[in-house]
Amino acid sequence: MGRQAGLTARRALCYQEGMPLISARDRDPADPFFTRVVTLPNAITLARLLLLVPVCWLIVAGAPGSWLPVGLLAIWASTDWIDGVLARALDQSSRLGEVMDPIADRIGIVGVTLALAIAGALDWWILAVIAGIDVLSIVSAGRAARDGSIHVSWLGKIRTAVLLTAIVVILLGHTVLPAATPLGMTLMLVGVGLHVVAGVDYFLQARRLRRVQTGTSTSRHDEPEEAR
Repeated sequence: MGRQAGLTARRALCYQEGMPLISARDRDPADPFFTRVVTLPNAITLARLLLLVPVCWLIVAGAPGSWLPVGLLAIWASTDWIDGVLARALDQSSRLGEVMDPIADRIGIVGVTLALAIAGALDWWILAVIAGIDVLSIVSAGRAARDGSIHVSWLGKIRTAVLLTAIVVILLGHTVLPAATPLGMTLMLVGVGLHVVAGVDYFLQARRLRRVQTGTSTSRHDEPEEAR
């Protein structure tokens, strides 16, 4: 949180003085935050990605009455916060982990949503909206996120938590507890709405940053804000 606040203050100062924005890595390439690779939090993030393979396979193959796919998916979803907690507790925060974690979330949510759509547990338009917003975010804000100029904020974190909860509850309803399906769908619709808002916000933040970098912004209202 302190690192992100510092980056925001520096971006605002560059804006006020008309200076070009320089990525944090370029300013201090020797910072351990940028050089750490092999850490426990990063290993957990990688394990989360690998766990998606059996989870999606079980969903597509169909396992009515089985708690196994639900349990594996719940483990995958619940570990979303563990890598971040360990990174802070063990002082192992890294730029690689900061980038990998949201990528793991996006790949996981799209992958599981695809598996649920194939299994008939979810409408295809929901997958299309989620994937479409992800593509928009990558195209419009991917470079800024890579350079560390845009970070995930509380809106993005809440969006991710709602979507993760939704896919677990939907799978629960599809396999062992049909009564859970309405709750899962409600959470999914809320999550999709938040996803759209977060995606649009990424786009706007990236556009403001480009205006500052190119010197085309003439209004203080265009000052970059913390990404969501």
